[in-house]
Amino acid sequence: MNANPITLPLGGYEAQHFGLEVRGKTAVVTLNRPEKKNPLTFESYAELCDFFRALGKDETVKAVVVTGAGGNFSSGGDVHEIIGPLVAMDTVRLLKFTRMTGELVKAMRACPQPIVAAIDGVCAGAGAIVAMASDLRYGTVRAKVAFLFNRVGLAGCDMGACAMLPRIVGQGRASELLYTGRALPGDEAERWGFFNRLLEPETLLDAALAMADEIAAGPTFAHAMTKRMLHMEWAMGVDDSIEAEAVAQALCMQTEDFGRAYRAFAAKQKPVFEGD
Repeated sequence: MNANPITLPLGGYEAQHFGLEVRGKTAVVTLNRPEKKNPLTFESYAELCDFFRALGKDETVKAVVVTGAGGNFSSGGDVHEIIGPLVAMDTVRLLKFTRMTGELVKAMRACPQPIVAAIDGVCAGAGAIVAMASDLRYGTVRAKVAFLFNRVGLAGCDMGACAMLPRIVGQGRASELLYTGRALPGDEAERWGFFNRLLEPETLLDAALAMADEIAAGPTFAHAMTKRMLHMEWAMGVDDSIEAEAVAQALCMQTEDFGRAYRAFAAKQKPVFEGD
């Protein structure tokens, strides 16, 4: 677990293993070990997981941007600080580790705030998983996304990749990436639908922040419901999905933001949402 307890509101929290800045209603998480292309460690896994879990209780942050320092997103698990120690572990400890890494993806998907990933340069292994687990992905031409697990003798079924990646790029394309571990360049990643937008490196973060700020200015409860339904409906048939969405939408109709939107429309004004 993270030795530095998460405190609320998150704007006052000082992260130890990643950069954190809260700009208005948007939190910016920066993977910040640029000298090693921002790898993840046991400690950063744990703190990131605790952070995304805490987002569910924070009422000030409405959207999140995840990015990397120094022109790269993340090279994945640190070779010496993670992969080396794993070789010496027994099955019980290895399973504890693999479950812990999966908890980060669960936390990212469970937090109500939409997550925008700003991806430049290397985005590999667990770094590619963090990008995959985000809600939106903005990239650059020089980005290289690679699910490298087979390159180190592991299966591509890591941290939910076999469930989530096919839903983003399709079964055949996901199979290619997970079997070969090849790098997916930025322009191809956009064509495949992994990237929502392709930008120049110097405009990447600003564009991701602009999207996050736009989301943050919207109806908070409704956005959280959309994220929850997008996740839940993977395991539903169409009829169950329609029923679940009927219940979800009825709940959204009870919010103050729904009433504000109607009154603004009637007055021919743009609604100003307050998140309640």
